[in-house]
Amino acid sequence: MSFLKLRIVVVLLCLLSLLSGCYNKPVRHLASDAALLKVGESTREDVLIYLGDPDEQQLEPDGTEKWLYTKKDMTLLERVPYAGKYFGSPEYSRLVVTLKNGIVTKCVYLRTDEDDLDWADDYSWQEKKSE
Repeated sequence: MSFLKLRIVVVLLCLLSLLSGCYNKPVRHLASDAALLKVGESTREDVLIYLGDPDEQQLEPDGTEKWLYTKKDMTLLERVPYAGKYFGSPEYSRLVVTLKNGIVTKCVYLRTDEDDLDWADDYSWQEKKSE
């Protein structure tokens, strides 16, 4: 009888672990969502519907608002603690939506890799000389 109980507990634990794998946080698709916005036509409400609340907001002195959306994409191997950095570098997506009087005036999408600017330190002439 105890073998049967053990077997039931193992099956329940397996099912529970499989169910927890079904949970997933919402995914942002900044590039496709940015394509839904129309400069000069889309309103603040449209931006909130398509993209949600911004990660950062900047208010310019002339009343212009900049809403910044960011997303970090990492592969499964890049998420491995301590060793993930040896399998590549994460990619960052950034969307900057500029609003004036509640209307979208500019929408810029950027996608970069964490090590895109590593070339800037490749040359010996860039080293600072200690005096």
